Amino acid sequence: MSDRRSAGESPAYGAATLNPGIRSRFIEGVNGLTVHVLESGWEDGERPALLLLHGFPELAYSWRKLMRPLADAGYYVVASDQRGYGRTTGWDAGYDGDLASVGMINLVRDTMALVAALGRDSLAAVIGHDFGSPVAAYAALIRPDIFRSAVMMSGPFGGPPRLGAEGRAAGGIHEQLAALQRPRKHYQAYYCTREADADMRNAPQGVHDFLRAYYHMKSADWKANQPHPLEARTAAELAQLPNYYVMDLAADMPATVAPEMPADAEIAACAWLPDEELRVYSDEFRRNGFQGGLQWYRAFSAGRTFAELQLFAGRTIDVPSAFIAGKSDWGVYQTAGAYERMQSEACTRMLGCDLVEGAGHWVQQEQPAAVTGLLLDFLTEAAPA
Repeated sequence: MSDRRSAGESPAYGAATLNPGIRSRFIEGVNGLTVHVLESGWEDGERPALLLLHGFPELAYSWRKLMRPLADAGYYVVASDQRGYGRTTGWDAGYDGDLASVGMINLVRDTMALVAALGRDSLAAVIGHDFGSPVAAYAALIRPDIFRSAVMMSGPFGGPPRLGAEGRAAGGIHEQLAALQRPRKHYQAYYCTREADADMRNAPQGVHDFLRAYYHMKSADWKANQPHPLEARTAAELAQLPNYYVMDLAADMPATVAPEMPADAEIAACAWLPDEELRVYSDEFRRNGFQGGLQWYRAFSAGRTFAELQLFAGRTIDVPSAFIAGKSDWGVYQTAGAYERMQSEACTRMLGCDLVEGAGHWVQQEQPAAVTGLLLDFLTEAAPA
């Protein structure tokens, strides 16, 4: 594949670290946004299309290691900076902004609008990682005619909330965590606070070193990651999660990860995230701050969003689906029972559920060849006859 970038298509970030078969462009009028995308395999308009959705704290750039191999296999591959992230504009950066804009229904609307703006009626697959995983899941559940298959990565989809169920903030779990002998708090509750953005943007160690420690702790490089299923959503069970999920009550996130900052030799040996690649993330989050992504957690915890999703109670994902995560990723188990419900109830045509050796939470960056292989096997099996 030749590099056919025009002068206006030079990547908006990370040019020195992106494969020449990846270009950058901006698409206006996408549900009120101007969306920044990275794309590969754009030369042939007849290729089946894949849309890749990142999580927190990430960017379209998180898919850089998969995009060219997937394009070389015959796909048109698009990764977007989602609402609140990177070079995409048109979103509200304020803590007191409208949470409905980052509610799950509107995030699915974003994906639908992007598909239309790309000139497509449908996609071969929508693939989401971390917080992109539920967006991909709900997109496939709500509009299977557009999203003809779905891959969830690192965040299992246990199905829509049941009618009569209570939201994640119900049940006094936060009070129970605070009352433990070692007082704790859930990271999502922390991410919903007004202080979280300033804490991370103004981290004493700097944004770059904060992100280095954060990515390190959630990867397979941090050997303390030995995940296992939890029995229930109780304080005692949640307290088994590492500090980056269930934090000390008085700590912020920079202070939580700082003690696990890898040594210089470990950083130099980190082939999956060299410092020049991490610099792309730290530059973007230093410029934008973190609030755009943190708003997703606030909307997710809001009663209104929970009630909206109850509209789909009892609905299942009926298009072909798959799940991929790192074997060292606690995210697989942080919501008790979701991993099992995904396979037994929420997805009726699940073709694969794989936990990848040598990977933690950042599975597509830590083990890109293995993930690419799993995706290509899935796409082949999921393709209509």
